[in-house]
Amino acid sequence: MNPATGLPPREGPKRRRSAQTTKKKQVKPKSPVRTTLKTLGILLIVGILAACVYVGYVAYKADKELDNISTVVDEKPLPPEESAKVKPVSILLLGVDTREESGGLNTDVFMVATLNPEKKSATVVSIPRDTKVELRGYKSHKINSYYAAFRSKNKDTANDEIKEMVGKYLDIPIDYVAMINFKGFSDVVDALGGVDVNVDMDMRYIDKADGTNINLKQGFQTLNGEDALNFVRYRKSNTKNPTKGSSDFDRNRRQSEVLHEMMRKLQSFDGLTKVPAIIESVGKNLKMDIQKEQIKDMITTYITMNKDNIQFIPIEGKWKSPYVYLDDDKFEAAKQALKQQLTLQP
Repeated sequence: MNPATGLPPREGPKRRRSAQTTKKKQVKPKSPVRTTLKTLGILLIVGILAACVYVGYVAYKADKELDNISTVVDEKPLPPEESAKVKPVSILLLGVDTREESGGLNTDVFMVATLNPEKKSATVVSIPRDTKVELRGYKSHKINSYYAAFRSKNKDTANDEIKEMVGKYLDIPIDYVAMINFKGFSDVVDALGGVDVNVDMDMRYIDKADGTNINLKQGFQTLNGEDALNFVRYRKSNTKNPTKGSSDFDRNRRQSEVLHEMMRKLQSFDGLTKVPAIIESVGKNLKMDIQKEQIKDMITTYITMNKDNIQFIPIEGKWKSPYVYLDDDKFEAAKQALKQQLTLQP
């Protein structure tokens, strides 16, 4: 006790030093949760960097392959503002039978795709090959006959003619046209390791003249390139015990199914590694007026596009020999869906 104050002696400084000493000695244990989150964060960053490097590698390999097949692409310079990285694009996709045995230039597959870089999305509209087109300034024909007619008139302007005609028909600008023959389609499917689809019915058809031999059984299965081509082309049977025939609408639905599956496989890690092989396999089976730089921009922009962001619209209608007459409401809805992809947000 302090005789002067009657209070216990002051020990403030000593206590403060003791408290400070104690504070230094009490080290907080590391939170296992924070440590785990930090580790995951590092792994995530490393993963993102690895993905970027890998996509760059794919683009590099694709560029090398495009150099090897430069005859199928347009060598014109690409203005930066026209790049698929920043501008929506539209492509007319034609599947043509050019086989020596029976091939012509009529298009078995007739599709239009619009792609939006902002939304990383696409719309693909499939039009039945026997659709009757009634368009001002053009003679009324089946839609699959126009390209052949334009090419017989002037092969140098056929691409521009078909793009202009289809653009008027769908009320959208068509930027590019890509034409692949049966061999190219088959080779791409094989390069992907086949496609997993549900064959909706038995299909049997034989044509000795051109070597066609369609023999598919109903059920879910993996189809190689030749069988996938037969699956999307099958129309009728000519055998002793014929299988059920199918309409243009059935064919369009199958085309959409196969394309959807090809996109799914392409977006897998295994599929990404096959991009250069796919480009190489196409070779001279593909003709297009897309600049090489644009193709690379499309690859880097859309290679990781979610398959759920791809809308396939097979337009339906009514068959009245020898034409298909499209349903007006469905045709208009398909045109609007294509237009929406060509619009960027303000």
